[in-house]
Amino acid sequence: MSTSQPFLPFALPEIGDEEIAAVTEALRSGWVTTGPKTKAFEQAFSDYLGGGVESIAVNSATAGLHLALEALGIGPGDEVIAPTLTFTATTEVVRYLGADPVLVDVDAKTLNMDVEKLRAAITPRTKAVMPVHYGGLACQMDEIFAVAREHGLKVVEDAAHALPTTFGGTKVGQLESDATVFSFYANKTMTTGEGGMVVTRSEELARRMKVMRLHGMNRDAFDRFVSKTPAWYYEVVAPGFKYNLTDIASAMGLVQLSKLPRFLLRRQELAARYASELQDLPLILPADAPVGDIHSWHLYVVRLSEAALAAGHRRDEVIQGLSDRGIGTSVHYVPLHRHPYWRDRYELRPEMFPVADHAYQTMLSIPLYTAMSDADQARVISALREVLA
Repeated sequence: MSTSQPFLPFALPEIGDEEIAAVTEALRSGWVTTGPKTKAFEQAFSDYLGGGVESIAVNSATAGLHLALEALGIGPGDEVIAPTLTFTATTEVVRYLGADPVLVDVDAKTLNMDVEKLRAAITPRTKAVMPVHYGGLACQMDEIFAVAREHGLKVVEDAAHALPTTFGGTKVGQLESDATVFSFYANKTMTTGEGGMVVTRSEELARRMKVMRLHGMNRDAFDRFVSKTPAWYYEVVAPGFKYNLTDIASAMGLVQLSKLPRFLLRRQELAARYASELQDLPLILPADAPVGDIHSWHLYVVRLSEAALAAGHRRDEVIQGLSDRGIGTSVHYVPLHRHPYWRDRYELRPEMFPVADHAYQTMLSIPLYTAMSDADQARVISALREVLA
């Protein structure tokens, strides 16, 4: 089947003249690496969350997760529990440190980490848990914190999807975790192209992460280069990393952050329309946040119902049918237990993760992004109806 309409991508960032002007200003300033714009972005991000936290800008959420675990002292022999239904970045950082990720299944309704599976996976080697707020819906953080307190575990939230998600009326980033890590990748709820932010209340963790973010140096490069007196001397106190965010990216981030309330409203509108218009189709629609809380709606993940499967529909054929009609989709995610590295290293089998594995075989992410028009969304809905007819 061919369509005369332009292809509708699965995701598309909304970049306006304000972002272009801000990046141009940064370029003309002569300061393009980590400098005043990045400091301003970090402060604005902390203020947005409500203050009382320190925000550390990094060049990816992956870098942020790595810095957080390193600062917490995770190392060889340690175990860190994470859900199998996530991107590999969540667990690859555990291996960077010589520790072992322990994968657990997810809840059938929310697709977030199953807290009972978390509890069952704890061993004397377990040092931390990394909940992932899947699609932008907060995990059951009260239960996860209770388990963590009971067993003395550190908590690092993978909040790559979760800006500006709330749990119990509190923004993710303001909960009692040791650290929370956000992503500003191109398809996220706000973007700097590539980039991320680590947030913590711990001065000790923040100090370590800032040192390790830039080669293990005990002096910030920006401070050294703008000093009014000779200040060339620094000391390397640890074998650090190169994880700093540029002022070019931060300039864009400042503008995107100011637009985040509008972005959220648009995502909520799109999600609500999908929920209304797709409810009669043989699909399992994503769970909404509890009353009073915010789902960021980074993703809109639908799953084929048992009725759809009984009628002969298959996920890959639905994806192809939508593509034939000019609609882009994605799958979030191929669970980690199905990837050769994780599968073979830890001898993982699909039957160990029945919920995540079944969800994977029936799920697809349909377009949801702020630059979508109502007509664009109507195309998606119409195409789904045709494919599932």
